[in-house]
Amino acid sequence: MTSIIEAAAERRAARAKAEAEAATALAVAAGKPASPGQTQGSDPIGDSRVADQALGSDPEVPVLIQLLGTSADERARWDAFVETCPDATFFHRSGWQTIIEQCYGHPTWFFYVEEGGVITGVLPLARMKSRMFGHYLASLPFCVYGGVAATTDTARALLDKAAEELAAALGVGHLEYRNYAPAHPDQSKWQGKDLYYTFRKAISGDDEENLNAIPRKQRAMVRKGIKLNLQGEVDDNVDRMFTAYAHSVHRLGTPVFPKKYFALLKQTFKDDCEVRVITQDGKLVAGVLSFFFRDEVLPYYGGGMDLAREVAGNDFMYWNLMQASAAKGYRMFDFGRSKKGTGAFDFKKNWGFTAQPLPYEYQLFAADALPDVNPLNPKYQLFIKLWKAMPLPLANALGPYIVKNLG
Repeated sequence: MTSIIEAAAERRAARAKAEAEAATALAVAAGKPASPGQTQGSDPIGDSRVADQALGSDPEVPVLIQLLGTSADERARWDAFVETCPDATFFHRSGWQTIIEQCYGHPTWFFYVEEGGVITGVLPLARMKSRMFGHYLASLPFCVYGGVAATTDTARALLDKAAEELAAALGVGHLEYRNYAPAHPDQSKWQGKDLYYTFRKAISGDDEENLNAIPRKQRAMVRKGIKLNLQGEVDDNVDRMFTAYAHSVHRLGTPVFPKKYFALLKQTFKDDCEVRVITQDGKLVAGVLSFFFRDEVLPYYGGGMDLAREVAGNDFMYWNLMQASAAKGYRMFDFGRSKKGTGAFDFKKNWGFTAQPLPYEYQLFAADALPDVNPLNPKYQLFIKLWKAMPLPLANALGPYIVKNLG
């Protein structure tokens, strides 16, 4: 029997061939060369249907697992499913494949299931491999949420099987799902760890109500920023935001992401990715890059200059984002993931957000223990101290070579 991943790869190759042939025919008819993104083609199935149909509940309904291709129509179908599937998040969007492959060069496998020609589940995966941080397959590196997003049990089972088959074929240490909700609570082969928490809270369209929901001490910091005439501005590029972010992570002893990563995020997700900076009398105070998904706003990367500490810049920044987002109709503020025992964890709790554990799951393959790649691990403490002492320009130059393998 043809394996699941082989069957999916065969169909993707067949689709690509059909699309290229269709593009060539259209170009000849129009009297001009074909160009990528202008193709429409058939979706040949070949003889590999049996690999997928084995898990289907109804033999009358064709069940296929596919690998996401490059056509705009196919990617639009993927994103339309993500937009409506209750299990899906912003980090299931097809654009992450472009970002992970183009910015970092990591191989990806974006699987989806079709039942009767309708997408019923997606699972984005990427492989990370380095001597320093290990070899693993994850859904999804550089993202706080991931795992299977599906509307049927058939799709979930088929996507799990594809991921496990791929992990075994690649010889990875472990397979990792960054779930928002428990996915395999009764399956012993999936293990978890108490490390990451997320912070989410509903917001209203009333500024006073949102402000009064912030505990008194942090609310005083927001008012301090307002009194000191801090201003929020939306940029169409990442330059100022990157400056604030790079200063901030350097203080924490963390390698910086490359500037091109932020630019690619903005380019890929367009209006669903906002770059907001905070200034005082024209001076840069802080900056944050946020994502928008359904009715949610997710401040994802942020940081402040030294001045931010003096003028409550970070508190004002998140308030300014919350205020602007609420005015646009967004009703959920996702403060993002933090590790237990960190300053970021405490900061979000002090804003009145409840810590919600993230049930990430790990299935071991070549490894014999769960991964422990995080700044709280004692073996990284010397590295963090040395990084803090490094000149900022050097840290900005070296950081991208390290962080690309952290994910």
